[in-house]
Order: sequence, then C-alpha cells, then structure tokens
Amino acid sequence: MPQIEIEVPAADGTTEAYFVTPEGSGPFPAVLFFMDAFGLRPRLAEMAARIAAEGYAVLVPNLFYRDARGPLTTPDELTDAEKRGAAFGRLVPMIKNLTRERINADTAAYLDFLAGRAEVADGPAGIVGYCMGGRAALVAATEHPNRFAALASFHAGGVVTDGPDSPHLAVPNLTAEVYFGHADNDGSMTPEQIKALEITLAEAGVEYTSELYEGASHGFTMSDTPVHNPEAEQRHWAALLPLLGRTLS
Repeated sequence: MPQIEIEVPAADGTTEAYFVTPEGSGPFPAVLFFMDAFGLRPRLAEMAARIAAEGYAVLVPNLFYRDARGPLTTPDELTDAEKRGAAFGRLVPMIKNLTRERINADTAAYLDFLAGRAEVADGPAGIVGYCMGGRAALVAATEHPNRFAALASFHAGGVVTDGPDSPHLAVPNLTAEVYFGHADNDGSMTPEQIKALEITLAEAGVEYTSELYEGASHGFTMSDTPVHNPEAEQRHWAALLPLLGRTLS
C-alpha cells in the first residue's frame, strides 16, 4: 500500500503529513485524519493505513506545524508516566494555539490539497479525530459543513466548555453524519458534558450516534500508550469503518 511522507500546504506555511492510499490508481474518497496530542508517529501511520485499506485516500497532517515539526514525542515519553507528563508540558501550549480560526484555515488548505490530487475522488470527505484531534475535527466539520459527509471523534476533550465559542455550540452547522465515542471517567469530557453535546445534536436535527466506552480511558485507541484498551479499540473500528462506508461510497 502506497504510504507517502509529504509536505502539505497549510494556512501559515507547510506541514509534514502522512498521505496513504490503497493500491491502484483510484480515485478514492478522501479521509482527513486529525492526530492526538502526541503527534505523527508509527501508530498513526498504522491507523491511517488501516483506513486506506478500506478504499480511502487518507491525509494525516501535523496540526502543530506552527510550533514544532515532528517527531513531537519519543517512544519512552508515551510509555513512562513521568516523562509523559513532561511531554504534555511542552504540548499543552501547542494545543491552546490551535484556535478555531487556525483549524478553519488549515482545514481549507488540507481539503484543497486533497482535491488537487489525482488519487482523490470528487465529493465530500470524511474526517476522524482522536483526543484533541477529535475536538479539532468537530470544529473543522462545523466550519466546512458542505465538504464533509462523515465526522468521527474518539475520546475527545474540550468539545463542551463554558465559553461562548464552545465547539459543541456550532453543531447546528453540521451536514455530516456524526459519531462520538467517549472514554469512560474522562475529566476532559464528563457525563454532564456528554449529555450537553447530545442535547445540542438532537435539537439541531443532526444524524448522530454518541456512545460511552465503559471501562476505557482517555486515549483508548492508542496501542503505543499504557491506556490502550484492545476491546475498545476494536469497537471503535467497528463504528468508524461502517460510517465511512455508508457516507463516502
């Protein structure tokens, strides 16, 4: 399966990215994959390849390109609790710098890149995000509603806040079919916040599914971290791949 590490135009420069397509010339429907806070690394390339194997052209950009180029973390920072805490100290300012305005502008650039590739089919894309990338994916889909047919967000944080610009308040803009897979006992997405999100989605008439993965911690899909939950990861694939199949075919 072709996997290319490339430079992609973004709003404020260029970013490194994975661009993965199936065998063959295509064209294939596009899927934009928004990373977790730990950045581009073999695990994300592996996940992108699994999605691509289902018949999609998958782009995974470094969302933090304004602040740092990859790798953003080392393998031992992912597995050692103390070192992981230190890594978060570096990464949190980058997360805060990824504002709605920047996500909006970058998403337009990523979609335009995909639209210009011969391997990519015309029509709306899908978008999937993990952890802070799940929040960014929601922002992207609400800022560019006509360019996405599917949105999937897993163990996302910061989706519901007390602020007037909380990402969940823009869900009436959505035209995509939406799936949220929430981590259990997740301080960044509490039961009250999940309920608020679901009420807003329902009132807006969005076609959505919102599920709690009981016993699964924040980050449960990431097999290169101690919070990986194999059963929850498989459940996530069982939700994501059919969503893409019915909306992007």
